[in-house]
Amino acid sequence: MTLTPSAHVDTFCRDHLPPADQWPELEFTLPELAYPEQLNCADALLSDTIAVHGSGRPCLLPQDPAQPAWSYGDLARTASQIAAVLTDDLGLVPGNRVLLRGPNNPWLAACWFGVLLAGGVAVATMPLLRAAELTTICDIAQVNLALCDDRFTDELSAAQVPGLRMLTYDAAGQGGPGNLNELAGRKPGSFTAVKTAADDVALIAFTSGTTGRPKAAMHFHRDVLAVADTFSAHVLRPSSDDVFTGTPPLAFTFGLGAMLIFPIRAGASVLLIERATPAELADHIAARGVTVVSTAPTAYRAMLAAGKAGQLRGLRRPVSAGETLPASVWQAFYDATGVKIIDGIGSTELLHIFIAAADDQIRPGSTGIPVPGYRALVLGADGEPVPDGQPGRLAVKGPTGCRYLADDRQRSYVSGGWNFTGDTYIRDADGYFWYKARSDDMIVSAGYNIAGPEIEDVLLTHPAVTECGVVGLPDDTRGQVVTAFVVLADGVTGGPELVTELQDLVKQKIAPYKYPRAIEFLPSLPRTNTGKLQRFKLRDLS
Repeated sequence: MTLTPSAHVDTFCRDHLPPADQWPELEFTLPELAYPEQLNCADALLSDTIAVHGSGRPCLLPQDPAQPAWSYGDLARTASQIAAVLTDDLGLVPGNRVLLRGPNNPWLAACWFGVLLAGGVAVATMPLLRAAELTTICDIAQVNLALCDDRFTDELSAAQVPGLRMLTYDAAGQGGPGNLNELAGRKPGSFTAVKTAADDVALIAFTSGTTGRPKAAMHFHRDVLAVADTFSAHVLRPSSDDVFTGTPPLAFTFGLGAMLIFPIRAGASVLLIERATPAELADHIAARGVTVVSTAPTAYRAMLAAGKAGQLRGLRRPVSAGETLPASVWQAFYDATGVKIIDGIGSTELLHIFIAAADDQIRPGSTGIPVPGYRALVLGADGEPVPDGQPGRLAVKGPTGCRYLADDRQRSYVSGGWNFTGDTYIRDADGYFWYKARSDDMIVSAGYNIAGPEIEDVLLTHPAVTECGVVGLPDDTRGQVVTAFVVLADGVTGGPELVTELQDLVKQKIAPYKYPRAIEFLPSLPRTNTGKLQRFKLRDLS
């Protein structure tokens, strides 16, 4: 493995890459993945698009329709001004990490571009994180500079990170004394992007893990373009006329791709939403002419439950990721809107989606087939492929891969050149991949291997069920007992009769041994900031 000479003066990131023998094998099988040795992805995203579509094209649409839209020229100018503030006023040198904190809006997007133009490394954080979590992130990434939405400073200040300099910005663009808006307004509208190497680290993304110390995945400048030139270009296939939106924050790599990289690579526009309920999201989609939306499976179900199907029929490309999309939700959405949801699996470690399907290739309930540029196998404990139809560990290779920052857990994610995502899958004879469970969430009851999501899919077909999570709880007789935690629809009361009804439903739809022997009703399910179900917390409820 030979890396291109780095443009980073601060060499922290390259110094803390995993040892060469722990890297995944990277594959660049598509001609568009042959990037130059010197590449600044922020400059390429903006300059390439402006060269084709012009600087006046609408780019970033604020949530408030009364606020003006940002053109591509506006974004390029503001990002350049922020880069100048970072280098001239704050002394940033290439390779310094910069923490970004705030909800999705044009100023956060401009900050992300400004950091990369200046050769910095973007460390975007979820706006809901608390002081202790921010302290851990700053410690792992050795951050000493932050750009923070002025409404979200309290927790970052409470983190008391030694030596941290925090510069605030006003999301409405108001230039208060000494804030980023005011300082940027003094700078010229052009900035010569740092000529970073294609394999210089551009961003550090922290896993939305459910347990333990978070893992920091490092991604190169070429990786940012690679996810646009694989999943987006070959599966999503956006056009410059598309309008994107969605709910994942830019700190979540699903959101970074869906809400920033993909639309800008395509010359499209994106509606950046700071916060919205599923019903509000549907209203935004209809009011703003959105054609591409990315959100979690629960949001699609909730939009239908709120009676918003009519607002969704103008969609061209709804995308679901973050957790598995039940076939029942896919079918209900299609029946109500006539629109097919693109399901996909990605990971923070590989940056974005690597298995998916669109249009006539979709098979409801299946995640899909490998995205062009990626390969996937289902491997057994011996590291060899299992026969089609048999469960095993999902292994992936492609132009992106896992590179944890100084973390021994690199050895468990990467083995033999493959990225092991921690998911149990089955591949069918046609090459489609079917999700069974997180590998560590497989339920083993009375000698049977049982996948919780399969049971969840059945339970969700019942009109009384809004959300559910199925886990295995310890049992002296069976080893584990299948237990369902269910959130009921408004006005529905849980009781023994409904428990029996739900159990009978599962017995009728799938093998009877899989039915939940225990069902508990909850007001809500525990989820991460990115919307993933925290099954370990369900197990802790018993």
